[in-house]
Amino acid sequence: MSPKRRLAHNLLFPKSVMVWAGITATGKTPLVFIERNVKINSEVYQKIVLMDNLLPLVTQHFAGGPFILQQDWAPSHGSRSTLAVLEAHFPGFLDKNLWPASSPDLNPMDFSVWGMLEGKIAGKVFATVDDLKAALEVAWASIDDGYLRRTVNSVKKRLRACVKARGSNFEILL
Repeated sequence: MSPKRRLAHNLLFPKSVMVWAGITATGKTPLVFIERNVKINSEVYQKIVLMDNLLPLVTQHFAGGPFILQQDWAPSHGSRSTLAVLEAHFPGFLDKNLWPASSPDLNPMDFSVWGMLEGKIAGKVFATVDDLKAALEVAWASIDDGYLRRTVNSVKKRLRACVKARGSNFEILL
């Protein structure tokens, strides 16, 4: 293969990773990198995300006090076995009746954090997936608690705007 062909291939298929993270107004989980070819089924979600990473954050930050767990409703998040884990360890979770399945404008990770994290590494070229992961770790570590607090606290305003807009586009009301 010619060098030009390799270069074009690299431009068309840049390095990528699947990552999960969680935030509170006072802290964040570690980044969780999901290995390539791993399907996020209920078992993987429960073990890697909920028990290994989210539960320690919740235990540390809330020490048995009240909190609300917000998640999207991907199939692995709403399975019977996952709901049992949520009931047992995260009693403040918002179930499907209280939280819409596709609501990125109300999810602080979607409306703010992922874009900010991506912006911190945008325009850089990574030779390997491990280099990309390392850059993401550095960028994640640089996100301060003040930003997290402002982001999480903005959800109430977004919820009010969503209600005022009767579930329609509410960005103009912010």
